[in-house]
Amino acid sequence: MKILSLDLGTTTGWAVADGTLPIVSGTINFKSGRFEGGGMRFLRFRQWLAEIHQIQGGFDALYFEEVRRHIGTDAAHVYGGLMAHLTAWCEEQNIAYQGVPVGTIKKHATGKGNAKKDVMIDAARKRGHSPKDDNEADAIALMYWAKEQNGVLL
Repeated sequence: MKILSLDLGTTTGWAVADGTLPIVSGTINFKSGRFEGGGMRFLRFRQWLAEIHQIQGGFDALYFEEVRRHIGTDAAHVYGGLMAHLTAWCEEQNIAYQGVPVGTIKKHATGKGNAKKDVMIDAARKRGHSPKDDNEADAIALMYWAKEQNGVLL
């Protein structure tokens, strides 16, 4: 079973894994360019989804961090737009998808549902990863949760 996990945001953390290969992860930035319209970030996001889907040979399931509370209105709008494009893309590709609450991911990774960013990074490092930032660490943590839920060997 091949899984993609995402921490959606302007800087999106991602992780890919199956039962045979180690987790591969990273981040990608969808910040709008100076001379771009507001919808370009979402078009680039969809293009990236298509590319990673093709490079990885498809996905059986996709999990994303389900954020219920945002600090600012702009962050909420970006998240909502990315989530809308993500779920529509998954429907088009016939890929199962599920949002997982932030607290569930944090508790699984650290034992605390309100773990801070540095604690999440440390948790990923303890599992042998070198996350660039908290976005990548969150995607890695979500991957471990998803793999466990699906009975995929860790």
